[in-house]
Amino acid sequence: MLDNFLDKLRRHIIPEKVFALLQPIYHWKLSLLAALWYRFPSRKIKVIAVTGTKGKSSTVEILNAILEEAGYKTALSNTIRFKVGDASYDNMFKMSMPGRFFAQRLIRKAVKNNCHYMIMEMTSQGALFYRHRFIELDALVFTNISPEHIEAHGSYDNYLDSKLSIARNMCHSRKVNRAVIVNADDPESDKFMACPADRKISYSIHDAEPYQLGKDGLEFTLSGQTVHSHLSGLFNLYNIVAATAAARSQGVSDIDITRAIDNLTGIPGRVQKIAGSQDFTVIVDYAHTPDSLEKLYQVFSTSRNICVLGGTGGGRDTWKRGEMGRIADKYCEEVILTDEDPYDEDPKKIVDDVARGIRSKIPLIIMDRREAIHEALKRAKTGDAVLITGKGTDPYIMGPNNTKTPWSDAKVAEEELIKVTAR
Repeated sequence: MLDNFLDKLRRHIIPEKVFALLQPIYHWKLSLLAALWYRFPSRKIKVIAVTGTKGKSSTVEILNAILEEAGYKTALSNTIRFKVGDASYDNMFKMSMPGRFFAQRLIRKAVKNNCHYMIMEMTSQGALFYRHRFIELDALVFTNISPEHIEAHGSYDNYLDSKLSIARNMCHSRKVNRAVIVNADDPESDKFMACPADRKISYSIHDAEPYQLGKDGLEFTLSGQTVHSHLSGLFNLYNIVAATAAARSQGVSDIDITRAIDNLTGIPGRVQKIAGSQDFTVIVDYAHTPDSLEKLYQVFSTSRNICVLGGTGGGRDTWKRGEMGRIADKYCEEVILTDEDPYDEDPKKIVDDVARGIRSKIPLIIMDRREAIHEALKRAKTGDAVLITGKGTDPYIMGPNNTKTPWSDAKVAEEELIKVTAR
């Protein structure tokens, strides 16, 4: 990536202490250069951004399905994948929001391929490096916010402000009839509603009432009509309501919205069901915060759960670890702790930090993630749920000095499930 090359070049030329002072203008100019290089492509296509702490990738996928159902040609960028028209490929960067040149090039490809919409996941860390600048938005969807990436931002207030900078960036957009779509149930919704936009649209879980939540799907109400979804959990109902509000802001009919939701069978790495001949449920999910972990476990609160989890990435958000252990202790019959993304931190220390939150049972520690998944599957009985969390579609396990071990929780679960059920 050109961004990485320029960053390495910068490190050879500019001392770190000097760069710390020049960092904002450096990132701003790099973003401007990327937009100039690709001739400001966001001005030639409708761009919808999705930001928040949780649900961004899922909301992008649901909105994409709706717009496609309505007959629009789409492009997208999120943690899971990149897509331009019919061409789709996995996001292998370990970044939800890749570099400025990559983003501008992707938007230019979407324009060249006559796409009507570009749907983009935008993150606080991406905004910290000005990756959102010079991308002119037609709409911004805000899902929710809770503490995350505190080490990177310095405080929750800084984290929130980084998210809000994406909203403030709308004032630089030349687009007309710009819309901001905000989760009214979130305590910080008023701050996002204050962003510069021509239309300010709020949504709430009450918009879907009455609704029913099940392990195998959702049933809710849309404009008086009952709608079925293959997705699970209250969090996914929120994502559906957010995508619905965004689609309506673009003039999409409820008929197209309903049809798209019914046809969407699942989202990779998000409550992803691993199919096989087994008589128990196997789920792979990205849940990597205490809140998202608890919400996933609540979906399976009536099952006997065998849970495989790590402790988030090494060197970051260490406050989460004991809390994630406490949540696993509450909802899981058996807990297997394993390696996740240690980076330069001792992986055993990370797991030990999670274990301190587990009081009512003794967790099994298996540092090899494949062996941990195998053991969980081997222990499962009829009607159980094996819940494998923390990585979702992440393509690598990150080790010391940014070493990358190719990985897929879903693929490994499928392989180990075959071994277990063949016995």
